[in-house]
Amino acid sequence: MPFDFYLNIVASGLLTGLVYGLAALGLSVIFGVVRVVNFAHGEMMVAGMYGSVLLAGWAGLDPLLSAPLVAAALFAFGWLLQRGVVNRFVERPEHMQFILLLGIATIILNAMLMLFGPDSRNIMLPYSFDTVEIGPLLLDAVKVRAGIAAVLVAAALFAYFRFTRTGKAIRACADNPLGARVVGLNIDGLYALTFGLGAAVVGVAGALMTLLVDSRPQLAPEYTLLSFVIVIVGGLGSLPGALLGGVLIGVTEALAGFLLMPSMKSLFTYLVLILVLLLRPQGLLGKRA
Repeated sequence: MPFDFYLNIVASGLLTGLVYGLAALGLSVIFGVVRVVNFAHGEMMVAGMYGSVLLAGWAGLDPLLSAPLVAAALFAFGWLLQRGVVNRFVERPEHMQFILLLGIATIILNAMLMLFGPDSRNIMLPYSFDTVEIGPLLLDAVKVRAGIAAVLVAAALFAYFRFTRTGKAIRACADNPLGARVVGLNIDGLYALTFGLGAAVVGVAGALMTLLVDSRPQLAPEYTLLSFVIVIVGGLGSLPGALLGGVLIGVTEALAGFLLMPSMKSLFTYLVLILVLLLRPQGLLGKRA
């Protein structure tokens, strides 16, 4: 087959991978600062997907327009969850944190099953079947829009952490929680803000994902596991690493799905994970301990 054909497959996988990376970015933000692994991550992402589906059905909103509303709702949920529950477990053993977040994930998943049922729901848009031609590339318009939106949200998050006073305070908490507390920073409040930001980012990723796949509650555990794979590949706690890991996994899935068969995509995802763990255990952009 011509080289342009493979180039299109790689570009399509890259665009999907940007949305994957955005989802993993939310997980990386929470772990990097709060040091709590959010095992309800995929459930929050699917909740974002259903939020976008509901807004499309009720108000006719495009997922790109409903994403800020979904992000606001997930931010409030994440902030309250951290303030009311998770903050009490920050200093407790990891196995207790695991059981807590796993229980929250189970509650969210079963709530979505009760509210929406097990059947898939999709959103039909005027540009659902449109294509965008860029030189030799012929790409799905929905993937192009989702990829661009993912990059813009990630860039805004990076800028927030780098240039705002609150973002710098959050980074200080991540680097040295005790030192941050000594100089008078409100650690608990910053932890809640960070958890809310991580939830908001994954909510946006969920809204964008409705452009690519149908929404169903059963996707939640799959997206949790996929986000873990991405952050480990990119480097746990590294924000650029989460995006890089998402792109790598997206391209790998696209090539494996075309060259072999779609059912083997996950096999190659975990092969990439194993190779990274063997050759660079700290992740592609992670730092050695």
